[in-house]
Amino acid sequence: MTLRERLQAWRYNLVPDHLIGEILTKRWTDNAIPFLALVVTVATFGTLIPGFFKPLSLQESTRQLGEFSLVVIGLTVVMLGGGIDLAVGSIFALSAFAAVSCFFIFELPVWVAFAASLAVGAAFGAINGYLIGYLRLRAFLTTLVTFIIGRAIYDILVVAFASRVQMSSATSPIWDFIGDGTALGISVPVWAAFGLAIVTHIALTRSRPGWHVLAVGGSRRSAYNAGIKVRRTVFLTYVFSGLTAATAGFLIATRLSGAGPGTGQGLEIAALTAAVVGGNSLGGGRGSVAKGLMGAIIVLVMTNGLIRLGYGTGTNQMVLGLLLAVAVTIDIRWLKNRHKVLNEVYVAPVYLAMGPTQSAEPGSGTPYALNNRLSVADAIGLGALEGPEDVILDADDHLYCGTRHGEIVRFFAPDYTRSEVFAHVGGFPLGLAFDASGNLISCVGAMGLYSISPDRQVTKLSAETARSLTSIVDDARLRDPNDLDIAPDGKIYFTDSTKRYDAHDWTLDSIENRATGRLLVFDPKDGSTKTLLDGYRYTNGVCMAHDNKSLFFAESWACRIHRYWLEGPKAGTAECVIRDMPGYPDNINRASDGTYWMAWLGMRTPSFDLSLRHPAMRKRMARRLPQDEWLFPNINTGGVVKFDEQGRIIQTMGDLGGASHAMVTSMREHKGQLFIGGIFNNRIGRFAIEGADPDWTGMRAYWGAKP
Repeated sequence: MTLRERLQAWRYNLVPDHLIGEILTKRWTDNAIPFLALVVTVATFGTLIPGFFKPLSLQESTRQLGEFSLVVIGLTVVMLGGGIDLAVGSIFALSAFAAVSCFFIFELPVWVAFAASLAVGAAFGAINGYLIGYLRLRAFLTTLVTFIIGRAIYDILVVAFASRVQMSSATSPIWDFIGDGTALGISVPVWAAFGLAIVTHIALTRSRPGWHVLAVGGSRRSAYNAGIKVRRTVFLTYVFSGLTAATAGFLIATRLSGAGPGTGQGLEIAALTAAVVGGNSLGGGRGSVAKGLMGAIIVLVMTNGLIRLGYGTGTNQMVLGLLLAVAVTIDIRWLKNRHKVLNEVYVAPVYLAMGPTQSAEPGSGTPYALNNRLSVADAIGLGALEGPEDVILDADDHLYCGTRHGEIVRFFAPDYTRSEVFAHVGGFPLGLAFDASGNLISCVGAMGLYSISPDRQVTKLSAETARSLTSIVDDARLRDPNDLDIAPDGKIYFTDSTKRYDAHDWTLDSIENRATGRLLVFDPKDGSTKTLLDGYRYTNGVCMAHDNKSLFFAESWACRIHRYWLEGPKAGTAECVIRDMPGYPDNINRASDGTYWMAWLGMRTPSFDLSLRHPAMRKRMARRLPQDEWLFPNINTGGVVKFDEQGRIIQTMGDLGGASHAMVTSMREHKGQLFIGGIFNNRIGRFAIEGADPDWTGMRAYWGAKP
């Protein structure tokens, strides 16, 4: 290795570039910017203003925060539904006036004052909801009009009745407790906001109405086509916003015991700023209550802090305007360019120097030399299949395979001309194996490990494993479960080829060539899935050794076969038994003579081997070139290889013309014949094996003779 290559290896293999892409894909990254802004805001004003966070000061601030948060929560729900509500300030003020007039002028009970506030909020919310949801008027203009009208009504009422409120002698301990009291040291507005936030969060994330709101905000047409009552959903979001603003209005009425000309003034701008600064999208469908609450804290701390520093209302309004402009810009630009950013940074290739290999050229005289023997294989299901990645036969000689349409197809013995859909699993069924009870177990790409019973019942066995506590990559979900085999005790050993890409993105995984493949085991006794080995380049085929004390598994992009020991002094360890092959290994299965069959899905090329030593070039390629011009592993020529327990190559077969089996992903020996599958093939091949045991079957080798 030259000095330049050594430096490249250090740069690309030790610097974790891939973590940037991983972090940006996380849903919580949308909260990172508002959370950082929250920390900076609190730290800044806590430092500049002595005593800013003293208990007495906090008690008054938290009352305002509770009232303000209620308004923001309601506005957040409207925004998640794809709307906007500029009338919250007017509703807030009118509801406050309704409460004080009922209590001080008409001397009615506190609960009546509260009911009057809610009635005002519900009425204005219903008007907005009907005009926007059912009559389909523009949300911005509609709520702007109701804001103006509501504010005008409030100003008229304040002028006419403010003196009567001030002269009233009505009192109530309940009113005073709501306005000034605390429970467990926390004020009533904070308890109200906290409770509403939890209920709203649960409703949005765990209930059908909440899902409908998010669906409508994401795409009204799609939601309508899915059968969601879009108009009613929009209507209810505005009613909810009106009720939350009314509740906040009631709380400020109890706190101030009055309502003046400035009540609720500018609240709509502050609430809108809080919702957007928190990370809720103006486009709808993306956001959360937690984001709204973070924005509320940021806005309230900032406005109160500026006042404590001696700045007037004008400065506050200007700062809120700037905050809103910045937040909207970030929201729109990030929403529009997120995928572009991910495409730029997610693929993070590493340096790999492949070892020299023996030639696979016909007539080269090496054990790997390909020939044209597979070209004479008979075709089963020609033209009726698409992507039979793995094939297997049962005790009755019937042939099974998966297809890219999510189906398991069964061909009936002895001639395999008749077929049926045995089961519809979904996803892309890949590796197949029968257990002792005759259940067909399958690795399903992007879904997990599934079982199909003899009576065709489909059962999910596993879709995740325990997550590594120190991993940025979400390695709990099975991204690309590929092949499997079953031990005598019923444990299922299978591979998850990559933790960073789904099955259809195998090209990106090969270009990146990062070691993220793993070997796992599923224990049917307790339903647990555990990771046995990690850090391999695209783990693939799995096969129990004939003595059941170890298993073989393929590492495709590294062109290696490993042996993992289950028993004996080496138990729990793996050793490489074949390295530096000229082809990329796929599935592995037993042979009747005590050896093993291995599929080559494609062959190594000097150009791709060279590119693996130039990660910067591969990164630029993935960023700048269209996908059909990418350089990735050759899968146009493959074959079948036989090897023994020590990893010695015994036999190699291929289809040089590529007419029948240009690439091979699986093969099964059964009664003297080899059945061949390929993920890009439109058939299953059947090839007579010279000298093979005509009575040997995989089912008998694993589970004994059929009873």
